[in-house]
Amino acid sequence: MRKINKVVLAFSGGLDTSVILKWLQDTYQCEVVTFTADIGQGEEVEPARAKAQQLGIKEIYIDDLREEFVRDFVFPMFRANAIYEGEYLLGTSIARPLIAKRQIEIAKETGADAVSHGATGKGNDQVRFELGYYALQPSIHVIAPWREWELTSREKLMRYAEQHNIPVEMKKKIGSPYSMDANLLHISYEGRSLEDPAVEPEESMWRWSVSPERAPDEAEYLEIEFKRGDMVALNGNRMTPAEALTTLNQLGGKHGIGRLDLVENRYVGMKSRGCYETPGGTILLRAHRAIESITLDREVAHLKDELMPRYAALIYNGYWWSPERKVMQTMIDATQNSVNGWVRVKLYKGNVIVVGRDSATDSLFDEKVATFEDDAGTYDQADALGFIKLNALRLRIAANMIRK
Repeated sequence: MRKINKVVLAFSGGLDTSVILKWLQDTYQCEVVTFTADIGQGEEVEPARAKAQQLGIKEIYIDDLREEFVRDFVFPMFRANAIYEGEYLLGTSIARPLIAKRQIEIAKETGADAVSHGATGKGNDQVRFELGYYALQPSIHVIAPWREWELTSREKLMRYAEQHNIPVEMKKKIGSPYSMDANLLHISYEGRSLEDPAVEPEESMWRWSVSPERAPDEAEYLEIEFKRGDMVALNGNRMTPAEALTTLNQLGGKHGIGRLDLVENRYVGMKSRGCYETPGGTILLRAHRAIESITLDREVAHLKDELMPRYAALIYNGYWWSPERKVMQTMIDATQNSVNGWVRVKLYKGNVIVVGRDSATDSLFDEKVATFEDDAGTYDQADALGFIKLNALRLRIAANMIRK
């Protein structure tokens, strides 16, 4: 075993990382620095400090990264309309590169020779964290306890926590708590009954949203303003990126928006079932596509749609810091210079319905051309015959050959 003097642990204060903290102390006999990124999980932040102090940690970093998270990670991703496998809004995936970045910065600040995380050897997060570490500090040593220790189940972790008096959130007499991850974009749930993909999640599991059945009977209208592809105001009120996403989460959750029950294909090759709440992101993505529909050139929009699955897969698989993601981001951002204007949406019982959009400066919609009424000669419908015949030429030739 390599001698480690000091390690920076990505510390959420949850079951896994609370056990890991004590395990690192006992196994490596090293100094541990804890780093907790406040990216919108709220109530988890201060308990993380208390747990670290309880276990004798002297260097405790708790950084408010909410604005940076939304501004520099979530918003760029949403400019691409990124969705993984047609459903997942990448709430966990997009948080990992920021945590890895700050963790490496702290390792340099404190003179640590290693970093550690709580991702399992079965999951995607080990890849996301470690690709980030190595991209930003190639010589760093990584400790991944789940790939080393004998605590191979949630139940064993619970027993270890009990033995060492480590408090655990949502502790129950039967079974273990859900494995959860929360930030300003989403909250995710794995484990327990969710390991059977045929079982419906219990209603008490959900934290951010009411069920659509319990949502208000009256719709609510929102007007979202965009500048260069990013949300800048809601109902006329200017907001920072973090304020905007927080407000949309509250409104979306109130109307039962953003729940997802998904079986996804993990990086390591297995299928995994997880449940997600992404109310604000669901609203924002729908509104962003709506403003693009009126401001983006057709071929540019189609090119973006072709790039999106690759871009989303890069984020899902941990390649945020890769050169190919950066090149794609440059291309995507170049398309957003004209994405300015407003979108009106209606929230109702789990649905986000676009009911209006306009851009005073960049709209490509020409009512004179698109109208079904008299267009006063703006568009000559006879022009359509030429391109139809040209596009049909190869089809007609092929059909004639079949008949010979």
